Amino acid sequence: MKIAVCIKSVPDPDYYDSIRIDPETKLLIRNGIPTILNTADKHALEEALRIKEGVGGDITVVTMGPHAAKQQLTEALAMGADRAFLVSDRKLGGADTLATSYTLSRALTVTRPYDLILMGNESADGATAHVPSQLGEWLGFCHCANVMSIQQDGGGFIVMRKLDRGMAKYRISAPAVIAVNHRINTVRLTNALAILRAKNKPLATLSADDLGELDERYVGLAGSPSQNGELLSVESDRHCTMIEGTEEQAAEQVYTILAGALSL
Repeated sequence: MKIAVCIKSVPDPDYYDSIRIDPETKLLIRNGIPTILNTADKHALEEALRIKEGVGGDITVVTMGPHAAKQQLTEALAMGADRAFLVSDRKLGGADTLATSYTLSRALTVTRPYDLILMGNESADGATAHVPSQLGEWLGFCHCANVMSIQQDGGGFIVMRKLDRGMAKYRISAPAVIAVNHRINTVRLTNALAILRAKNKPLATLSADDLGELDERYVGLAGSPSQNGELLSVESDRHCTMIEGTEEQAAEQVYTILAGALSL
């Protein structure tokens, strides 16, 4: 089975406090912020590995981002993927979910055929969960999101999808785009030998020119219908007052502070 896994490089949550927004482009300034492999995408790759172990095949990982995203692709190769593609071009920068899904669809088209495309249900930074269904529509594939289990069934798949209240069972035909819930499995650990082997696996970079003829209406920042509006800074005048004394004295101080704040 030919499986593709779309992954994303996202800012390390430990450094969220250091992230700033460009006042002109309204985009995140990611310079100097360490990145990690999006957690939900790890579970998608783990599911791909389990399918491969069960029925055979090979796994290709694809991501769109700056050259630094090779680090996350190498991690995916160490986990067990067979090859990787980085889609990277300044022309593609600033893309929203629609432009991102369009670009990924072009990358998957030029590197396919695939029987199954897996990805995490959402990314840790955007958390829109738009890309999986958009990608399925661009490719004309069956697609299903928030999936908790996948079972191959003849020429398709039986999936269990998590709903707000309960679960739903679907049978979808291949090729398909399936977005997995992060609770679908437990991600395996990699070892030093796997990391060394990953360096010898193919990792290619695709530019915008490698994706064939692109529809400029859906490329990069200019082709993104979702644009950030005005950014406002919230001024804070918070301060701290230490309350001391006996319980009665403390209660009196609290009453005085609240009365002043509420103009009692």
